[in-house]
Amino acid sequence: MRSAAIVLTSTLLTACAALPMVDAPSANQDSRVKYLVLHFTSEVFAESLRLLTEPAGPGVSAHYLVPEPRDDTYPGQRLRVYRLVPESRRAWHAGVSHWGNAAALNSASIGIEIVNRSRCEDDPAEGGEPPPSSCRFLDFPEEQVQLVIRLARDVLMRNPDIDAANVVGHADIAADRRVDPGPAFPWHRLYENGIGAWYDDETVARYRALFDSAMPGLTLEQRALAAYGYRIAETGTNDVQTRFVVRAFQMHFRPSNWNGCIDAETAAILFALLEKYRPDELQALSGDEAAGMLPVESG
Repeated sequence: MRSAAIVLTSTLLTACAALPMVDAPSANQDSRVKYLVLHFTSEVFAESLRLLTEPAGPGVSAHYLVPEPRDDTYPGQRLRVYRLVPESRRAWHAGVSHWGNAAALNSASIGIEIVNRSRCEDDPAEGGEPPPSSCRFLDFPEEQVQLVIRLARDVLMRNPDIDAANVVGHADIAADRRVDPGPAFPWHRLYENGIGAWYDDETVARYRALFDSAMPGLTLEQRALAAYGYRIAETGTNDVQTRFVVRAFQMHFRPSNWNGCIDAETAAILFALLEKYRPDELQALSGDEAAGMLPVESG
């Protein structure tokens, strides 16, 4: 019996011993996380937290929730970031989504939900386009913006493979059904703090001078939007999908006028962004016979 006990003890100790392993890192790897997606909740804090944490309906979540100051449903006076899902796990925040060549961005993104009660009364998912008058966009308070900036910088520091042009809003990756975080969101302020993409004014002026004389064709504009990352079919017509995508682009980069119509300023901003963040894609567009007039700088 004693012999059997010794054998059993030895077996258990062997089973609990550390697995013999050697680290030999491969160069053939990268980060799972490629995108940072920002949202607004359209609800007060308490309802936002409930919707993002309770197992009800289709189930939605995000990695982080940023409260809003002076919200009667928020427990406490100092704003704190709520971590809902570890960054190593997938949160259910993007839904049906596309950016560049990627689809279903939940698997490759970090999602930040921001408490803000902006909303559109007419749901674009029902097949129509909400008129601007049906949308009510509220400003983001300074204290909240500062917290979002700190959080986003922290996320980017941990996930350095997130490219500047891959810091997007929900509307950018799902233009036909989402508008958040909306035109009141301070994208340029985030850019000034090292978060996300923005254009250079001088480059926009150069393209604007060209496009004031002759606008690029709609097919080329659709190709340019797709080259930057938006999901858009090349139709050559100002159809519903194009107006949705243009509206999402304008809410992000030209929030003073987000009517969904491509004008010289919108086109100039688009091509300036391509030149800065997607130069290879712009070069491909410029090599197209229809795009030979683009003023792309060499070198």
